[in-house]
Amino acid sequence: MTLAIQRLHPDATLPVRAYGGDAGLDLHACEAMDIAPGARASVGTGLSIALPAGHAGLVVPRSGLAARHGISVVNAPGLIDEGYRGEVRVLLLNTDPEASFSVAVGDRIAQLVIVAVATPEVVEAQTLDATARGERGFGSSGI
Repeated sequence: MTLAIQRLHPDATLPVRAYGGDAGLDLHACEAMDIAPGARASVGTGLSIALPAGHAGLVVPRSGLAARHGISVVNAPGLIDEGYRGEVRVLLLNTDPEASFSVAVGDRIAQLVIVAVATPEVVEAQTLDATARGERGFGSSGI
């Protein structure tokens, strides 16, 4: 399987895995910006991708940025559908209440994880099968 990637900007960096066997491909910023405390920003990667048929891309935060600087992906995970061919952009959030965060061209800002997607046919049902959990919701299994 291959992942076709088009550079939309000469400063764009192709995504790479930091270590063999890693699930995530590092996404790099193609533009510089400062993100104020508590603010969010859309950061371009300068790339467009063609996902393999039956797959989607999930844009997830980098744990190092989150731990050291409070930087996360606002809509984590961001979803890239198989048919999307526009620029991959990352919606970053600076959760630090006091310090701005500077993004430089080439900085690793997020990870891209490619996942297989099931697309079952949606059918309306009058009832659903019973389960041990039933209707017990969020927090029902305790802390």
